[in-house]
Amino acid sequence: MHDTPAAPSSLPQTALRGGVLALFCWAVGWMAMTKLALGAVAGWVIGGATFGIGLYAIANLKDAPAGLWVTFALKLLSVTGYKIMMVVMVSYLMKDCGMSDKEAQHGYLLLGLLMSGSTLLAGSITDAIGLRRTLTLGVTLAVLARLIMISVSQPWLALTAGLIPVAVGEALCTPVLVAATRKFSTSEQRSVAFSVFYALLNLGFMAGYFIFDGIKQHGGGGATVHTWFGDHSIQRVLFAVSAGIELLMLPVLLLLRERNAPGENNGIGETATEAGNAPPQTLTVGGAVKKSAHLFSMLLRHPGFHRLLMFLAVIGLLKIVFSIMDGVLPTFLERELGVEGGQRAGRANAVNSVLILILAPIAGILTRKIPAYPMVIVGGFITALSFIFLALPQSVFQDLADGPLGQWIIRGYFAWQGPAHPLFLTVVLWQVVFSIGEAFYSPRVYEYAVSIAPKGQEASYAALSAVPLLMGKIATGTIFGWLLIRYCPQEGPRDTATMWSIVGGLVLLAPLLLLLLRPFIRMKEEGKE
Repeated sequence: MHDTPAAPSSLPQTALRGGVLALFCWAVGWMAMTKLALGAVAGWVIGGATFGIGLYAIANLKDAPAGLWVTFALKLLSVTGYKIMMVVMVSYLMKDCGMSDKEAQHGYLLLGLLMSGSTLLAGSITDAIGLRRTLTLGVTLAVLARLIMISVSQPWLALTAGLIPVAVGEALCTPVLVAATRKFSTSEQRSVAFSVFYALLNLGFMAGYFIFDGIKQHGGGGATVHTWFGDHSIQRVLFAVSAGIELLMLPVLLLLRERNAPGENNGIGETATEAGNAPPQTLTVGGAVKKSAHLFSMLLRHPGFHRLLMFLAVIGLLKIVFSIMDGVLPTFLERELGVEGGQRAGRANAVNSVLILILAPIAGILTRKIPAYPMVIVGGFITALSFIFLALPQSVFQDLADGPLGQWIIRGYFAWQGPAHPLFLTVVLWQVVFSIGEAFYSPRVYEYAVSIAPKGQEASYAALSAVPLLMGKIATGTIFGWLLIRYCPQEGPRDTATMWSIVGGLVLLAPLLLLLLRPFIRMKEEGKE
């Protein structure tokens, strides 16, 4: 790292950060108490634990430049707006654009593929024109595309003028913030920084779910919501809220400034000289395209590129867990427990978000001196182990479900009035264990990608971290559709133990392959080896 060290934090700065953290943790605890219905004790525990971890993170990152804290704020706004959009996208395509269920699912898949593919190119664009310019372009494009989708109802127009540009806009924001986290942290701070970064990602997802629920409740169960501008569909109102949240990134973006060593690009399109008194370098559109293409070709030719790509392809086996949460678990619970069981899938998935908010910073702090590669292996084994709760016969857990813990989870958290089915308990146990594994490995994947990046190509390598999620989406669409039909059909005999055993085996392949391929794909990590 050649970044200019930040001045030590003064007492007022530390107090201000502590005050902001206290408000933030109070909000987290309040959401846990009210929105998740966990109760006052659990809410105070979650809020207090987050506050303690946050203070520890502030202590470890107290000498980090202001750019890191600005990056964290941008990340929270970005993922909150993104999650609201993604949660409502299928409903928008069906209810506002008149698409069939199958067509809407294809549109959603198209959005995911476009975003994943665009993210790979966005890394080189970021390295060419800088972090701030790329973020400004991405946010502007994403907000304008949402406004178009609010205004139109024709499917072809929603896809061409809305879905495609919003995918590109969101993709431009993804590698920028990963690269900025690396840019504004030293090698000693990096594990903690990426753990906080990852925790904020999950907090943004939680906030997105809560905003989604709140607006739907405001609609009183109807299809429209009354606003200052008249009655509008819930989907369009949510798009407007999503656009407003992302629009807030633009004024925050003005704070993203950092001076570097002379002659070095600081990650926001400026060198130390440019950041001082000299005017910024002018970059034409043609020059930016040419430079981006050159950097992308350099990325493909770099000797470490194929090794990193192989590493990320293996990580894709771990990332299928996230696709299972959104794409498989609701259907699985509905078929096993009925419609009311499927309606509780969101509450089940919220367990992961709450835990990661606490566990990711802890894991980052405890393992900050350990290289990312071995920690990904450890987290992978823990994640694979979690599927044992779903693969074992549910009768094994019946006594536990009838006990105090099971009753608190089933009757209290899930508010289930029917028979105490142990599946609620085992789903929570699965979420708890795989969240522990996720806290160890998932933030370190981002860290590993940027730690091995050549100087000046941090964003290009950060963009590659989208590869595992893309593979997870493809796997969910191809493999799990067949698994549900074969082992958990809507009607007829089911064999869900075999289904989850197969899934667990696929996930287990990831740490085993990382161990086997370690001599061939592992690369030296900056500041760790």
